[in-house]
Amino acid sequence: MKVDMCCGKTVLFVVLAFALALASKGYAQDAAPLVPAIITFGDSAVDVGNNNYLATLFKANYPPYGRDFINHQPTGRFCNGKLATDFTADTLGFKTYAPAYLSPQATGKNLLIGANFASAGSGYDDRTSYLNHAISLTQQLQYYREYQSKLAKVAGSKQSASIIKDAIYIVGSGSGDFLQNYYVNPLLNKVYTPEQYSSMLVNIFSSFIKNMYGLGARKFGVTSLPPLGCLPAARTLFGYHESGCVSRINTDAQQFNKKVSSAATNLQKQLPDLKIVIFDIFKPIYDLVQSPSKSGFVEATRGCCGTGTVETTVFLCNPKSPGTCSNASQYVFWDSVHPSQAANQVIADELIVQGFALL
Repeated sequence: MKVDMCCGKTVLFVVLAFALALASKGYAQDAAPLVPAIITFGDSAVDVGNNNYLATLFKANYPPYGRDFINHQPTGRFCNGKLATDFTADTLGFKTYAPAYLSPQATGKNLLIGANFASAGSGYDDRTSYLNHAISLTQQLQYYREYQSKLAKVAGSKQSASIIKDAIYIVGSGSGDFLQNYYVNPLLNKVYTPEQYSSMLVNIFSSFIKNMYGLGARKFGVTSLPPLGCLPAARTLFGYHESGCVSRINTDAQQFNKKVSSAATNLQKQLPDLKIVIFDIFKPIYDLVQSPSKSGFVEATRGCCGTGTVETTVFLCNPKSPGTCSNASQYVFWDSVHPSQAANQVIADELIVQGFALL
């Protein structure tokens, strides 16, 4: 684990607090997860393999992806190993991970612990998904409706309603809207300012939460945007001769994060019993990039795969990529966009601490 003992003790304390809180509510069982299910929406940061079943270039179901995962096999996760959400599921007591909804595993009793609807190349803006041949957020919501029907058949109406109500819903989206759509699409960036585009995305986010609330969801963990300007691909494509992170892109990300936090606060005022935590992943990732050695990392300016400056998915990060590092745990980034497993562990520890309010 790439964290110091102080942080580790904090995470342990929060996990124990989780257990005590649930025990007081009568949920505690021997070796039972602290919540009944984890249900996930979003993009490549949380996709566990849905894109394996799509006609898209945004896939990660081949080496070297997954080389440090269970059995050293690629699954469709955009990482050398576990995602932050995988570590979160581990900490909450899950023995297996909720399946990708499009996978053959998404059936029967496997649905009792949740489902993952995320798709690499997706975003809040459905146009982002269409450009990348990914599952749009609108379609992810439709799949969730299907999931509810399947869950009711497996668990019965009473238990399925309890699972839906007490599950934690993870939403991780928005990065692709900027990096794979807005910044490279003159049809958008000539019409909308970054602030205007952010406002549009946040409106979509608010509508999505309202729709999910109407379907029974109550507890949401929503990731902020990371420091987009610090991603190796952003430095390569948009940094020009600027040293370090691309400041204007980080500013856009921070503006979005402020707006989505404000929207979450307003939604909780409007909708009874709704709980939303905006997980701040901007700061922990930014801190890792600025001071990698403090957490035991060596490299934070490029990814492990290939040269680490532009490689991601089938675009150059593949079994033939020259120069791929031997020890990804020394790298903050696995490819030019996505954190390494070691960095995801750091991020996950932050999510657990912040997520206590969801109980």
